[in-house]
Amino acid sequence: MNHESKLPALVPPRNTTARPYPGPRPTPPDDLDRAIAALRQALEAEVGRPRLKPGTAHSQRPDRRPDWRAGSDLPRHSPDSAQRPLPQNTAQNSGPALDRPLLARRVTVLHFPRFSMERWLRAAQRRGEEFPDDLAIALAVEGAHGPVIHATNRAAEQQGVQIGSRVVDMRALCPDLHLDFADTRADLAALDRLVLWARRWCPWTARDGDRGIVMDTTGSDHLLGGEAAMLREIEERLSALGLSSTLAVAPTHGAAWALARFGTAREICAAPDLPQRMARLPVKALRLTGDTVLLLQRLGLKTVGDLAAVPRLSLARRFSRAPLAENPLLRLDQMMGRLAEPISAPEDPPRFAVRSRLAEPVQDPTAWLPDLCLELCGGMAAAGYGARRLRVTVYRTDGEVSWAEVATARPSRDASHLRRLFDGKLDRIDPGFGFDLITLSATVVEKLQTIQTRLDRQADDGAELGKLVDRLTARLGGGALRMPTARSSHIPERAENWTAATAEAPPPVHDAPSERPLRLFDHPEEVRVLYAVPEGPPAQFVWRRLTFKVSRFAGPERVAPEWWADLPGTRLRDYYRVETHIGRRIWLYRDGVLGDGRGDIPRWFVHGVFA
Repeated sequence: MNHESKLPALVPPRNTTARPYPGPRPTPPDDLDRAIAALRQALEAEVGRPRLKPGTAHSQRPDRRPDWRAGSDLPRHSPDSAQRPLPQNTAQNSGPALDRPLLARRVTVLHFPRFSMERWLRAAQRRGEEFPDDLAIALAVEGAHGPVIHATNRAAEQQGVQIGSRVVDMRALCPDLHLDFADTRADLAALDRLVLWARRWCPWTARDGDRGIVMDTTGSDHLLGGEAAMLREIEERLSALGLSSTLAVAPTHGAAWALARFGTAREICAAPDLPQRMARLPVKALRLTGDTVLLLQRLGLKTVGDLAAVPRLSLARRFSRAPLAENPLLRLDQMMGRLAEPISAPEDPPRFAVRSRLAEPVQDPTAWLPDLCLELCGGMAAAGYGARRLRVTVYRTDGEVSWAEVATARPSRDASHLRRLFDGKLDRIDPGFGFDLITLSATVVEKLQTIQTRLDRQADDGAELGKLVDRLTARLGGGALRMPTARSSHIPERAENWTAATAEAPPPVHDAPSERPLRLFDHPEEVRVLYAVPEGPPAQFVWRRLTFKVSRFAGPERVAPEWWADLPGTRLRDYYRVETHIGRRIWLYRDGVLGDGRGDIPRWFVHGVFA
């Protein structure tokens, strides 16, 4: 290899203009020797560096150590350093490497602190009941040791009524407390409808507990002018519905949940500010159970920052077998984005609709309705659904829209039956100058399975009775037909309700007593006792001007008053099943007990007769 073929980087350039060096230059040390010397000096400096002692403040840590992270093996904050502000670079050195794709998400949480109470107040207002703002109102649910408070209004909160406390304790604290039982099933159904309503802002929405909604708004906020404008619009829409709410946006579900409940109004947290913002929140913000929060507070871990300074190994040993709701380490990892927490959004409800576009305007849609019903029922049969409510919509040539609706008592996809329900209803539609578009949609659908219960490929499932109810309702109106439905109450006259025949069936009541007469009187009829005995029913009494002698009896069945619905001083009842000397079986009860302090001598009433 000649001189010209050498690499330019290895050949020093010649300086033809510089003067030649007058004397020989000293030979420099070898490059390898210089590298070894530099490594030796660095090693000696590292060995000679002083070690940290317990109680050393975080500001004295080397720069290569994290200032705040979950599971740090360094000692926790000292009392004097706990008041210092966290360093601004905590997002860059916050423990283990965070999953940046997880922190790139934007999760929005909507929290409704008084959802059950606001629904109950709106229902009471529709019934014509008005309550003053300063009246303490609470809703209760059944607990392990009696009823507990489920929801309160602002007046009850100001008087110290706490959610989760026993009703008897809160009544002692607030004697004027107006109490009613909460309908948690209806609350969850309303919240599920609100979840679907919230998909106008993003496609991924799900229910967050029983008082909130979580939404994955990644990439959706720019359509509304940014996250701040989106939160303002959501809050205004919810306020128009009569719902008070607190909202927050954060990179993780856990962080947004915590800020919506313990942060400021419409708070927005960016990914770099996540560790610093979460450190000041209480440990209750980690979505832990009450017993776990109490345990952490007894250990002195009152904030998320205190918990994050504990070594991970200690937390893993203590909560290794604890479920997610009782494991602070897993909850902390979810909050900080180290553990994935996907949003499981429910599917949109199926929508069934067919339409017929006409070549020229017509005046009567009846001729096109059979084909539309056949096509609609075919689509529902393929998906396994039946219609509970149908709507025919006609679009007039002048831009006006008219419609007619029918409802069914049970899911149906019988095209001929559904077609007959519109008889007499289409005549009420004003055609104007005619319409050129007809649509038929199933606005309410339910699952419907085909079950064969007979050998002739038919089913004795009450379909014929449902069709009769549908036809009568279509002819006479929705409120003309009513049916009895069971209600969870031990008071006989309150054990059933009368609801519309086409209404949704209530949940079954499993604790209904079986030894009750088939026929109950609307108002119990008082009897005159001729011969009373100390224990049991009277031996002889007069009812409807006839004298009856008791031959045999069974009981008593004691029914206590419902303190949340009855007035103070209501007496308990002792029911007896008696058989008279002529073989008639009667169900009578004694109103009160002698010496209960709630009235004079107890009276007797006949409440029903057995077949």
